[in-house]
Parts: sequence; C-alpha cells; structure tokens
Amino acid sequence: MKPHKKIYMIAGYNTVSMGTGRKEFNPKKERPGLEHYLKEAGQGTLSQIGGAAKVDEGVVGNFMAARFNKQAHLGAFLGMIDPQLRLKPSISVEGACASGGLALVSGIKSVLSGSAEVVLALGIEVQNTVKAIYGADILAGAGWFQRRKDGQAYFFPGQFSDRAGAYFEKVGREKARKAFARWYRNAIENARLCPTAQEFDNKTADLEAQGLMEPSPRSFTDHLNVFDCSKVSDGASAIAIVSEEGLTRCGVSVSDAVEVVGIGHAADDITALPEDLTRLTTVAHAVKQALTSAGITPADLATVETHDCFTIAGILGMEAIGLAPEGKGADFVIEGHTARDGKIPVNTTGGLIGWGHPTGATGVHQAVTIWEQLTGKAGNSQINIPADRPYGLTVNMGGDDRTVVAIVFKKN
Repeated sequence: MKPHKKIYMIAGYNTVSMGTGRKEFNPKKERPGLEHYLKEAGQGTLSQIGGAAKVDEGVVGNFMAARFNKQAHLGAFLGMIDPQLRLKPSISVEGACASGGLALVSGIKSVLSGSAEVVLALGIEVQNTVKAIYGADILAGAGWFQRRKDGQAYFFPGQFSDRAGAYFEKVGREKARKAFARWYRNAIENARLCPTAQEFDNKTADLEAQGLMEPSPRSFTDHLNVFDCSKVSDGASAIAIVSEEGLTRCGVSVSDAVEVVGIGHAADDITALPEDLTRLTTVAHAVKQALTSAGITPADLATVETHDCFTIAGILGMEAIGLAPEGKGADFVIEGHTARDGKIPVNTTGGLIGWGHPTGATGVHQAVTIWEQLTGKAGNSQINIPADRPYGLTVNMGGDDRTVVAIVFKKN
C-alpha cells in the first residue's frame, strides 16, 4: 500500500521492557498491570504533542490480555490514560505477535481515510503473570491450536527449532550456530545502550560463547538454546500517527517526524505448515510490498528493525528482506554486516532478544526505534543515517510467519 497523501509518525515512547534480566524484576513481588503500562506509554506520547485534546482516535494492539490478565476490551482503556480521551473512538486489534504492527496499520488507514488527523497508537503486553510453561501454552494461540497436541511443551520454541534444524541441513550446523551466537551478541550489545531494554544490565563478558551453549533437547528444544529466544516481557509503546494537518495541530516540526512511505501487510493460512522451513515467505511478501510501494530496494535502507523472536528468525529475516541471498543469511551476520557499525545496522536497541518482546507492543516499539534513529533521538543507541539512505524498515511477524506488517519510514 502506497499512501496517497503525506502521513507521519511522531512522539514515540517506550516503557521499560520488564522481566527477568532487569534489576527491578522480582518474580515473587507484585508487578504493575495493564493500566500502569498503558497510562505511562500513552501519557509519554501525549506530553510531546500538546495533550490529549489533539487526538481524534485511539487504537491498542494486544495479543492475549484476555488470558494473561483476564482482561479484554482494551480499546476502552483510552479514557483512563487521560480524561480528555473519553468518548473518542478507540479499538483494540489482535494478530498474535504482529498486534502492534496491526495497530499501526489501523491508525494509518484512519488517517488516510480522513476519519482522523491524529491517532494515538499503543501496543501492550503484560505476560509475567504465569509460569513459563503455562505462558508457552497461552502463546501457542499464535499458531493453530489444533496442532498444539503434536508440538513440544514449549510450542513456539519447538516450531522455530524445527526451522533451525532445516537450516542446519541447508548451510551446515557449525556455521548456523555461529550466526545465531553472533546475532545474540549483537542483540545484547545493542540492548546495553538502551535504558529501557530488558537486557540493559547484562554484564556477560563473552556473549558469543554464551550463545553457543549446546541445546538441551531433554529440557527444551532440539536445535535452540534459551539464548536463542526472545524474552517474556511486560511493557508498552506508543506513537502518534498524523496527517500534515495533524502535524501542524500538534505543533511538531517535520524534522521531528518520520514519513511513512511504504506499507506491506500479509496474512497466510494459519492451518497450513510452512512450505519450506528455511524461508519466511509471508515476511518476504509483505516486505516486497512495502519496498515496492516506497519505490526503494533493500540497498536504500539505513537500518532495519526485524522480528527476531528467535535467532533463526533473525537470520531468515535477512534473507526474506533481501539483504542476503537465500542460504547466505548466516554468512551475512557472521561477517558483521548487521552489527551497529556494519553495512546495515539491525535492531539497534536489541530487538526482541535484547530489548524484549511484550508481544502486543513489539510492532509499535519497532516504529518508535526507527523514529528515534531517523530523527536523531536515539541517545547512546544512535547510529549514523547516511544522507543517501534516509530509510528505515520495520518487520513485525505474528505466529510462525502467518501475519506480517512491514513499514518503510523516511527521514525528513
């Protein structure tokens, strides 16, 4: 989808990604709930646009609050964020781990339709409410649950372990494991530069050695270890989606905004098995849509936020985006091209493995990170954005490559 008029994102905000790894996290102590995170993220964006009166509509991306928190109807929490948001249109959207991306697409469509000039888009998940094994069962709802009985106890780690095993056969186990470990190292090194990241306090000296820990099939999965996995996280992110009129209304300079220039959104049959375990076909389709509508190629990108729910998803994502040829994603990562000082810095605040993965918030968090990078607001995480490559890409994937939202942003 190519926007038929100027559309921008402004005023991004992330709460801390809370979970194991954060010094503040204690599994035995009561922790903040949905209301806390929604209010902090929402108010964080509202404070940058002149208040709630500037907002026309709201949208909340969330995956499984109905099970993790026994709470549904999240669109109606908008008025709790600020009294001036009461009685304004607000909805919640769900697409597994792509729920945040769908919140952005929903807000973009409202602005493009003319029903709103300013949309407050939020993503949230609070999932440290149950033990990991029970959480794995809840998260299995991102796949076809009828296949749950055939899967491993940790359902999604098992799904991507199968992808890793197939990739081992394709490129060699040793090379693939080295690439996974390098991906993990990059994620943690980037997270250490971002104060809201779940792994901000990680002090491990040899990250690649840790990443190379042998998988334990008896206690986890056949081909992935725990460091290959994204985090169980609580948190929320928010950003405002605005038209040119909305930008003026909010009193925000165009230099503090990023323009949305290309959008890809694709969903595949959740009941079908992947045709090829070594390819993310839905990601490839959505990214191609986004890049084509933006009129650019992967070579024009300055940075990418991709959905590394597991290290293998990060590697396969490099191939699906077109940054590396099929079967060469491992080499691309091992050679340092995705590091923050590499050819194309990826996941500059740590991605899902380093920053965290509050599932419904991830797509919005990715957009906030790109907004920060392209407007020079990324603090210690800031990378150089070359003048001839003013573009950033987000890729938010739901389930095992079933729902994907890809968005191309441009620096002003």
